[in-house]
Formats: sequence, structure tokens, C-alpha cells
Amino acid sequence: MPIINEYIELETQPEINIHNLTPIVKKILANTSIKNGYVIVCCHHTTTAIAVNEYEERLLEDLKVYLNKLAPATDRYLHNDLHLRDVPPDEPINAHSHLLAMTLNNSEIIPVIDSNLALGTWQSILFFELDGPRRRKILVQINGE
Repeated sequence: MPIINEYIELETQPEINIHNLTPIVKKILANTSIKNGYVIVCCHHTTTAIAVNEYEERLLEDLKVYLNKLAPATDRYLHNDLHLRDVPPDEPINAHSHLLAMTLNNSEIIPVIDSNLALGTWQSILFFELDGPRRRKILVQINGE
């Protein structure tokens, strides 16, 4: 069974922002011979996440509000006591971003059927930047036959 690894690189915006990866993943899949199998989309960062949900402008704003309520950046977190640990000089105050990333997922598995992503009508593959702006790298691994 062939395994294909590709990477998506993104320049993200400040704070929480959400990107629709579906068109990029579809394009990567279309450039393979895989007819049936699955795609794994995985982020390699501790302050990002991947989810499958609807990519709709008002819902995206609701998600940002919800996430900011869930782990407010202004709350007190031990991880933010930078003076108590060895960190690089540009280390951000970002404990809230780590907590949000653990609450969400760092990967999703999407079936491939007849060379298509088996997503529902309103489903999209979403990448969550929780600590931007940053340069991010996302693995797309396609397995199948």
C-alpha cells in the first residue's frame, strides 16, 4: 500500500485564525493514484490544531469567541512564568494556546473513496492557529491503493 507524504506551509495571522485546508488536501490527493484509503492531516506544533467542521464565516467567529472564553489569554497560567524556566529570548506568553491545542485535536483522518475525500456536505478540514503570527507546517499523509 503506497504512502505519500506532503507538507502544507502557512504564514498565519495574529491570535486565533482558522484556515480551510480542504482545497489544498484535495489537490494533493488528485496528484496521486490513490483511489481508496485515507488521508491523515497532522500539525507538528503545540499551539495549533486540526478539526473537521463547517467553514462558514459566522461560525468561525463563534469558534474564536468560544475558544477565547475557554482559555482566556489574560488568565493566570504557570507556563507563563517565563522567569522561572529556561526559554529563548523571544518566548511568547502562550499557555492558553497550548491548552486550546490539547482541547482540540492535532490530527484528523479522512477516508478516501473513489479518489475523493469522504467528507459530509458541510464538512471541511480546518487548521487552527492559536498563537500567531507564525510560519506553520502541516503534514498530509495519504495511504491507500
